[in-house]
Amino acid sequence: MKFESTDRQIRSFVLRKGKMTVGQKKAVEELMPVFAFDPKEKIDFTTLFGNDHPVWLDIGFGNGESIIHAAQKYPEVNFLGIEVHLPGVGHLLMAIKEFNLKNVRIIRNDAVDMLNLFIQDHSLSAIHVYFPDPWHKKRHHKRRIMSQEFLDLIRPKLRPSGRLHYASDWEPYAIEVQALLAENSWLTNQQPDNGFADRPDWRPITKFERRGIKLDHGTYDLIMTKT
Repeated sequence: MKFESTDRQIRSFVLRKGKMTVGQKKAVEELMPVFAFDPKEKIDFTTLFGNDHPVWLDIGFGNGESIIHAAQKYPEVNFLGIEVHLPGVGHLLMAIKEFNLKNVRIIRNDAVDMLNLFIQDHSLSAIHVYFPDPWHKKRHHKRRIMSQEFLDLIRPKLRPSGRLHYASDWEPYAIEVQALLAENSWLTNQQPDNGFADRPDWRPITKFERRGIKLDHGTYDLIMTKT
């Protein structure tokens, strides 16, 4: 599947060529046509998954650990993962085959473009943004995905009482996002006093998070509900 970009100026990622294992390459060749797709029109999730189960969107899923965990734990939920980096896509495809996950589909493209163009309003029960690039340097903060523009984009996509779950191991970014979410009255923090939440059972400790723990990074979860 070819990665196609649109004309949006500022992106929250840099497309890098990562090394792929033999297994990942094989999975991409054999399974991409089955479990990944390149939308050309608004996505009908009932047709895509063959049922009307709730859909959870995972933006920038890395190597797919969170989706792999949640898709097994919640077979009654459909999972759409959007990721641009091919090795991560290959890793998730391998797991789909290994665990016979029938409730996972993948788009290899920019999540913001996909939300703008192809995700229907009121179609998502949850949106997960786990450990997005914090773009540490101040001049790069404009690349951060968590922004008012992004919140305005996802607001109509979430169903009433839908969930927005953000997690980060970069404290300054997490505190900024905490304040940003509090400014949006359509979101209600599930914790009192706009606090950070404990890691819920649908989010595992990932390889990336374990690396942060070794560096003495904290982990900050914000779980919001659309009111």
